Amino acid sequence: MTKITFQSVMDALLKEGKPFPKKYLSFFSDTDPASLEHLLDDWPRISLTSKRTLLDELTALLDEDTIVCFDDFARALLADPDAPVRARAIRLLAECEDVKLIPIYENILASDPNPEVRAAAAQTLNLFVDLGELEGIPKAAHHRAEDALLAASRDENAEVRRRALESLGYSSREEVHPLIEAAIDRKDPDWQASALIAMGRSSDDERWSEPILRMMLSEEEDVRLEAVKAAGELALPAARLPFLNMLDEEEDASVLSAVIWSLSQVGGEDVRVYLQNLLDKTGNDDAIAFIEDALDNLSFTEGSERFDLLAVDPDEDLLELDELEEEE
Repeated sequence: MTKITFQSVMDALLKEGKPFPKKYLSFFSDTDPASLEHLLDDWPRISLTSKRTLLDELTALLDEDTIVCFDDFARALLADPDAPVRARAIRLLAECEDVKLIPIYENILASDPNPEVRAAAAQTLNLFVDLGELEGIPKAAHHRAEDALLAASRDENAEVRRRALESLGYSSREEVHPLIEAAIDRKDPDWQASALIAMGRSSDDERWSEPILRMMLSEEEDVRLEAVKAAGELALPAARLPFLNMLDEEEDASVLSAVIWSLSQVGGEDVRVYLQNLLDKTGNDDAIAFIEDALDNLSFTEGSERFDLLAVDPDEDLLELDELEEEE
């Protein structure tokens, strides 16, 4: 077999009117410095359509393959003169946990003239807010990401503000709650959907249970979809019965799939029976695989519940032992 060289990859990318071979996409993963320099030297010669298509295909591959990494290539494109390329580069970095990206995204939110690019930066910063809440990054980096998003929540562009709100959903800062409440109270379904995404990320089931359950009845499919997802993320027990009813009544395929998955996250009495019955009635291979995955996730949920029941609180147990000894 003829060995594929990086020059062959570049030659294919430079060819106009011919689709770029999928087998070459992995060559952009963990690119060595010499190849990356070669790529960037030739980058101005590549058509805009080819550049954007390549980045879309790399993003799709990243979703499918956990081994590939395009971070070095994507970083080099954050200052590209083409706004859609910059936005795609940011999305390609969606899983990169390097805190050095935070000031770059902060600068993009403050100064990039294109709202699509700013929205992509606001969306990608959610990773660092989440990591900060889990104490996975330094506090200073965490707060810098939150501050950048709070500033972006006042952006002139509505999509940028909505993406900032969604990312702030992970934050426990008090300034976030009024933003979510204001968004859910709007009559605009786009804002309501963003508010529900933020609620699902909040880990605050007590605060957001009522609006989530209410929005599950929305006539807007996107709103209903995000409400169902949020109820699953927060594992709301009160959503179980509405979910079971939606299995028979929901007409939108995307919402129905979300109901099935959210049921696997909530768990509880009769959920396994309902999902198993649904599986037995299904003839579509993709649907069968999806429901089987949901049943596997339900097993994980049930296992977590049993672990919680068996969890031991040493301080509480010692207190009970002292009380028992005093009674004796």
